[in-house]
Amino acid sequence: MDRRLLVSYILLNIFVSACVTGGILFWYDRNVKATSSSIPPQTDPATGEAIADSDPALVEIVSVIGADNLSAETVILRYVGEGQLDLSNWQLKDESGNLFLFPAVTLIQNGAVQIHTASGASTPIDLYWGMTSPVWKSGETASLYDAIGNLIVTFKVP
Repeated sequence: MDRRLLVSYILLNIFVSACVTGGILFWYDRNVKATSSSIPPQTDPATGEAIADSDPALVEIVSVIGADNLSAETVILRYVGEGQLDLSNWQLKDESGNLFLFPAVTLIQNGAVQIHTASGASTPIDLYWGMTSPVWKSGETASLYDAIGNLIVTFKVP
């Protein structure tokens, strides 16, 4: 193989690698980093009561992806506190009153769980809501409540 052809292959490899890396970083910024938010309200908008005995910074709704597409809709939650967090009987709600009640699931530090709107077989990291139509709409707010009804965190669907 002559050097000119070898240099051409190396340059092509560099170009393709740069394009793939740039595409992945663009997707990450657009779908994960730019949409993450764990800024909670100080009061429950429904009752006006102060939120008590919960540390909203410990759980965050990382993203709601695939809005208005039943097979793709997924909410990603992450626990950023220490130790373990039991999500049993926690609730994920949309503005239309749709409610997902968490089964017995425990998250460890930096652990995450995905809640899929569609039907499927739940696993420790993938939970399925079993809905027959999409739940999430762009601009809507997803709200996470603990087992006793305290609002923990909200997230505006992009």
